[in-house]
Amino acid sequence: MDLLSELHHPTRWYSKLMAVVLALTLFTLLATGAIGSYIVYRIVAPAKSSESIDLANLPGRPQDFSYTVEGLGTRDGWFFPGLKSAPTIVLCPGYLGGREELLPLATGLQDHGYNVFLFNFAGHGPNATYSTLGFREVSELRAAISSIAVRDDVDRSRFGLWGTNLGGYVAVALAESDPRVRALAVESVYDRPQDMVQLLLARYGLELFPFLGRLAERSFLLFSYPYRQTPPLSARLGRLGSTPKLFLEARDEPSLIASTHQLFLMAPPPKEEAALAQGNYAGMLDDAKRSYENRIISFFLLNLPQ
Repeated sequence: MDLLSELHHPTRWYSKLMAVVLALTLFTLLATGAIGSYIVYRIVAPAKSSESIDLANLPGRPQDFSYTVEGLGTRDGWFFPGLKSAPTIVLCPGYLGGREELLPLATGLQDHGYNVFLFNFAGHGPNATYSTLGFREVSELRAAISSIAVRDDVDRSRFGLWGTNLGGYVAVALAESDPRVRALAVESVYDRPQDMVQLLLARYGLELFPFLGRLAERSFLLFSYPYRQTPPLSARLGRLGSTPKLFLEARDEPSLIASTHQLFLMAPPPKEEAALAQGNYAGMLDDAKRSYENRIISFFLLNLPQ
């Protein structure tokens, strides 16, 4: 009781010092928690982005296509019609990426007879809500594919997927559980959504504060609590079976080279691996963009024939 009383109303120099240390420790913990929570908030709830695209002015006669996602209501995407009864290739944008950035790739695939579908994940676009960095986004992609499969002008059992970072994670996760996915091309993919949290912290320059990183990861997992039992991609890669797979490793995403390569090694054949001098399709110059498009189109032509 004397000790508690002394800490409550310090009179001696050592008790005053102890009170100051305890106060500073408490303040540091509270401040770190607040900073970690704010960083996670900025990661999962990025600023909304505008999108001013007039489909009537786009080549390929794209159509507005609506579908329903449980818990999110009606979502919309752009369907680029190819040959009747052709497979459909769904392009999954990366973190902070939008469907409008993938228009050249979509029209390139459509020119070869494929149906192509573009959409935004719920964490991006003018009506953005929040992102779970892949956990919830798998159900968004599944809902889109299931709605497209109802159409009478597509091959309902054959889909191809392309995705980068967030979109790559979602594409692999869905392919592991949906036999309609017959070809898969991913760039700079990670094994777990919390891995992306650490990557984004590094981009903020906070990798030098490991305690903050662990706190941010735990805050993210608390935010994504309903998905806490989701296994990493690597635990279910065997389910991909005979699905052709292309893993692309971009040198300008060094933090994701190792995870992409590891997933390639663990994936069952058939599979391909390629290194890129530059990823980020939307930011490529024209020559690099055309080379990238040719690589992706060639992969699907070979592994998802008409």
